Amino acid sequence: MKTLKHILAHYTAFLWVLLKPLGIWGVFIIGAIDAAALGLPVDVVVATYVYQNPHKFLLYVLMASSGEALGSVLIYAIGYKGGEELLRKRISPARFEKIHATFDQHPFWSLMLPAILPPPTPFKLFVVAAAVSEMQFSHYLLAIFSGRFVRFTLLGLLTLKFGPEFVHVIGPLFARHIYAIGGIGLVGVTAWWLRRRSLGRSGKSAAEIAEQP
Repeated sequence: MKTLKHILAHYTAFLWVLLKPLGIWGVFIIGAIDAAALGLPVDVVVATYVYQNPHKFLLYVLMASSGEALGSVLIYAIGYKGGEELLRKRISPARFEKIHATFDQHPFWSLMLPAILPPPTPFKLFVVAAAVSEMQFSHYLLAIFSGRFVRFTLLGLLTLKFGPEFVHVIGPLFARHIYAIGGIGLVGVTAWWLRRRSLGRSGKSAAEIAEQP
């Protein structure tokens, strides 16, 4: 474990040397590459940027979120053209049908929620599933940007409070409790959506009654 942490520390330091001269574009580029192909330590990079320049906190969050959305365009294209076959090879038929049905019913939330969760959430699986379900492209980009914006905002606030080392602590903790955390998040979003739907129906009913002679 100590050896792994040592390697990650040197890898992160190497990335920081490359990205620091790029300024705000560094966090944008690392986000785009992370979303498009390679699994880079984007959380560590964002946390480092925010910790070293707190006055640019919101700018870094916006750039990182935009980079993630832009980089995901490549995954969308791949998923749109041949993603169904790819998904069927990686997951069971039952899980495929479940994910597909979820995207048919609630496409935006089905992508935004996983975009909030940190690794080891298999986020690219959800991205491909969104493309296979032919999710509207503008909604696809908005869901990824919104989810990453929430994630990086929370990350930045916690980094300012506890320091950049917070990322190394929360990662293993999340990995051990990924299903519990994901379940809690899903329940929260579902409850919010049901309440919103219920209020919408109540408002519509009240308007119909008011219109009656």
